[in-house]
Order: sequence, then structure tokens, then C-alpha cells
Amino acid sequence: MQENKSQIIVGRIGGAHGVRGWLKIMSYTRPKENIFTYSPCLINVDGLWQEIDIEESQQRGERLLIKISGVECPEDARRYMNCDLAITRKQLPVLEEGKYYWHDLIGLEVLNQDRVNLGKVSKISETGANDVLVINGTGENKKRLLIPLVMDVYVKKVDLITNTIHVDWPLED
Repeated sequence: MQENKSQIIVGRIGGAHGVRGWLKIMSYTRPKENIFTYSPCLINVDGLWQEIDIEESQQRGERLLIKISGVECPEDARRYMNCDLAITRKQLPVLEEGKYYWHDLIGLEVLNQDRVNLGKVSKISETGANDVLVINGTGENKKRLLIPLVMDVYVKKVDLITNTIHVDWPLED
């Protein structure tokens, strides 16, 4: 969901909305309308990050909309279609101990209770009951594992210094 640790992707622009240059956006924040609280915002256009000024934002039912300065018509808005929206790490609120942002967990090595390397976190999926770590196996273990992201039950420790997550999860045959 992100390209590097300095830009954190928080959403994606969909298509144009209306005749005044508004854009539909898909938010990756929780709750989704939190995307409106971040300013300034960065946008990736043609592989380059640039800061944009969001003049206005609004929620219409389930739809989230933004108006970027200088974008006055649907033709101007199309330039930004399918572009990622990001913020910088320093814009994120500090979390209390034991809480983590998803982007901090992506790429961490996962070790089970026997210190066997199960692989790396490739992504985190949101389910109705709880979030799930998607682990891509490494070395001889090429299996993909799905481990519930339930602290103190399956996930015993997250160590951002050693880039590891310790889990209570058996190695499957």
C-alpha cells in the first residue's frame, strides 16, 4: 500500500465528479473520512510526488470528494485520476504503546514460538472479526500463511527495532 517509508499512502483518486473539477477518492484511513484531516497532502503524478492544496472536501453519503486548487473542470481533473494520495510520517498521530500502523508491519519477519522464520508480512487484510497478517514464506517454506492480528493471542510481540513479529503459530506440514 505504500512505496517507501517517507510517504504513507492514505488513499487513491478515482474519477472526476461534476463539472467543477471535483474528484472522487477512495480512503485507506479508518474511519475513512479521516483522510480529510491531513494537510498538506501529496499526490503521485507520473511517478513524482508533489504537494497539493485541497481547497474543499466533502462526504456525500458513502462518496468522498475533494477539490484541488487550480482544477476547475473535469478535463483538468482527469490528470489526477488513479493517482495515489499520501502524507508524510510526521503527520501521523503518535500511537500509544502496543498499537501499530499497518505500514509499520509490512515487510517484518515473522517468527513462531520455536523461532522458525515463517516469512514476511506482505499485506494486512481487514475482515469483519479482526485484521489478518498475510505472510509470504521464504526459503524452503514458500507457503502463504494467514495469521489473525490478535495481540496476546496469536501475535505475542512486535519488535520494530529488530523488524520482527513473534507469533504463537505452528509450522504447518
